[in-house]
Formats: sequence, C-alpha cells, structure tokens
Amino acid sequence: MEPTGKTRRSRVSGMDRALQVLDFLYETGSPSGVYAIAKAVGAPLSTAYVIVDDMVEKNLLSRDADGQVWLGDRLYHYGLAYARSLDFLGVATREMHDLGREVAETIQLCGRDGDYMQVLAMADGPGHFQVTSRVGTRVPLNWTASGRLLVGHLPSDERLELFRRCARTSPTGRADVDPAALSAQAEAALNAKLSIQAGESDYAVACVAAPILDDKGACVATISIVLPEQKILDDRNFYADHVRVSAERIEKMMGWRSH
Repeated sequence: MEPTGKTRRSRVSGMDRALQVLDFLYETGSPSGVYAIAKAVGAPLSTAYVIVDDMVEKNLLSRDADGQVWLGDRLYHYGLAYARSLDFLGVATREMHDLGREVAETIQLCGRDGDYMQVLAMADGPGHFQVTSRVGTRVPLNWTASGRLLVGHLPSDERLELFRRCARTSPTGRADVDPAALSAQAEAALNAKLSIQAGESDYAVACVAAPILDDKGACVATISIVLPEQKILDDRNFYADHVRVSAERIEKMMGWRSH
C-alpha cells in the first residue's frame, strides 16, 4: 500500500529533525544534552528526546554516562566510505604523505566550510612537535594561511563581504581582522600560489600553504606544511618550493593544470 501524504510528510519531518540534531552537534563541535539540542533547533523537548533516543539506538549518536550525546560510530563508517569514493581526496592524501616524507614535517589538507577553514586530512611529522589542529578542526578563515587561499579566487566584493562577516580575533591576537587587508592578502596569496602565516592562530606555530586549483582556477583545497615558527624563518624557500610543487602535482594528477 502506498504511504499517505500525511505519512510521507511525517517521515520527512523526522529526517529534518535528525539532520538538525547532527548539524547542531557538528557546528558546536562537542557533546551536548538533549535540552540544549531541543532549544537550539526549536523542537519540543519531548520530540527531541524521541529523535535522540532513536538515533542513539541506531548508532547515529552515542550517549555518555552523563546523558550527553555525540556523533555515533555509524557516521564514522559512512564518512570512511564517502572518503574512499572521492578521487580527489585519494590523490591528495597520497601526495600529502609523500610531502611529509620529503620535508619531515606535519602536512595537512584543508578545505572551506562556509566561514571556516577545515582540516580534511593530516599526516603527522616524525618529530615531537605537536599540532593542535586535527582532522575536522574548523577555524575562522582569517586565522590561517590556507583560509586566505581558499577564498582568493572569489570576486573582490564577495571576499570583502565574507571577511566583514567572519573575521575573528585569534587566540594569539596576531591574526589580521581588517576586511580590506584580508581581501587583498587573499588575492595576492592566490596569485603567488603561496601563503605563509606564523604565530597567528597558535603561538610559535607556522604554516606554509599552497592552493590546489581546479580546471576553472578556483581554489578547492590547500596543502600545507605545519611546523615550528623558527624553521620557516630559517629556511622559507625550502618549504615554499616543496609545498608549491606538491600542489601542482595534485592538480596535474586530477587533470586540472589547464587553468
């Protein structure tokens, strides 16, 4: 028997609620209680409990001893399957590991998620240098070298409006927050195929990033070397040359060098 229109709408509404819960946890980046979730997504508390309980039962969410819920194991497996299906991520990840062996430092692949830069993949360096940003970390675009590159291809008015909206003061206080300056830096970095920041988001940490451009010249991702700030001061060209070459290799393997 065909489901009635009312039943179909109910199913869609349930799916929408589940997505709202997942989006809320993703945006906040930490476990939360059902009351906070219900308030954030505008759902009745009783509805939120039903949705959350159902998602916990299906392993879409996990619940700790304090009743806080977080993303569940099933989502992790979905993410792995999705990642395996992406040609770009596979190509870029191989290059990321190759670059890590060449320079003996931590390498990251980063992309844009709205007003934020997000770490998509990461290969730890061989030393004891600790990098606080792990896979999934999201930070304001103006804090990082990659963040500026990821919007460098946008029209100037769009870049300016973006930085007006999203620029934030970094923990070190050294990240630029002036929209006009950030817009100009983004354009210049993309033209140079290189962006370097030191100590802007984390003390004594530097990042050397190169853009990965698609066949239309848009920056779809970046590859970057994360290292102690002193090293970039000692040998800037060594790291800049290596990261540029890696980005070009990814573009070539993806067939994007025509831009």
